[in-house]
Amino acid sequence: FLKSRSANAHAMMASKALVLLAIAGVVLACRGAVVPSPRRHDGVLGRFSETVLPLRGVSESGLEFGSAIPGTYNKDYTAPANSSIDYFSQHEFTLIRVPFLWERLQPSLGQAFDDAYFGHVAGAVAEATSNGLHVLLDVHNYARYRGHVIGAKGSPVTTSDFADLWSRLATVFKGNKLALFGLMNEPHDMPTELVVSNANAAIAAIRATGASNLITVCGNAYSGAHSWNQSWYGTPNSVAMLNITDPGNNFVFEMHQYLDSDSSGTHADCVSADVGVQAMSGATSWLQTHGYKALLGEFAGGNNPTCKQAVTNLLDHLTQHSGQYAGWIWWSAGPWWGNYMFSLEPPQKPQQAWLAPFL
Repeated sequence: FLKSRSANAHAMMASKALVLLAIAGVVLACRGAVVPSPRRHDGVLGRFSETVLPLRGVSESGLEFGSAIPGTYNKDYTAPANSSIDYFSQHEFTLIRVPFLWERLQPSLGQAFDDAYFGHVAGAVAEATSNGLHVLLDVHNYARYRGHVIGAKGSPVTTSDFADLWSRLATVFKGNKLALFGLMNEPHDMPTELVVSNANAAIAAIRATGASNLITVCGNAYSGAHSWNQSWYGTPNSVAMLNITDPGNNFVFEMHQYLDSDSSGTHADCVSADVGVQAMSGATSWLQTHGYKALLGEFAGGNNPTCKQAVTNLLDHLTQHSGQYAGWIWWSAGPWWGNYMFSLEPPQKPQQAWLAPFL
């Protein structure tokens, strides 16, 4: 893992109460429960039509932490703090991304969700959406389950297993239009065609439930924008992703782009003030050519002048190409980051001031 608001306070409190009451039903995951939308919602672009880029967010890490499976809550992993979610709502962010692990959510393939772990996921969704925030549900598994590549030859984890996961999630959250479905974080080291077939199966399963929620689709090679047109990992994303099919016609590609020397997000320094723009330009042209939109689902830079300018230039690029981009998500916030170089966990960190002009 190292890699707008309510009209008045009374309406907000009532909305929160409705959503939190729904949690009791939600923990019956995939047994017919439906999470209600806390307020009328006209879709991602309709809800925030007054802004250039509607989705402006931050990842709230914690549920994906630790290698122990299933692990122990507040020992191996934790959940986003409600106070942190509320903070980002108050500071004009419009989205929270919630990464979680498939193995903890669904300990046995094809079976019901773990009630306790699902309760943490649903609780974060409830807190965020009661504040009017979108929530991107992020399966943070790199196209694997217990180390096995989804759908690979000889793998015990099938494409159908992945579709089952998303059918269950969509059944629960389809009533909440503030919930967005991030199919899979950063697939890598696998055929790009398999990434596409897994994604298409999940999309079909989601739409079969009647869900119309926005879906985000990562590409291969950690979904790097800089490598979208490259072939060192197999068929380029720019070729294979043309075969993504959504019967609901409501998806965006999710691209990630860090600004350090190897685009990994493991260094505080940024290559140059223009590194982000240079990395995104090829992907931007591809989106323009084919009429797609993308969400920059992860990006960050360390607290130094070069990164400050690189982040500003990158966000300027996205804003100038609002026809191609739905928004951006900073990596990351969360209660256990401590002094992590990219953390936005409250109280306010220096990089938040860089984002403020774009909120």
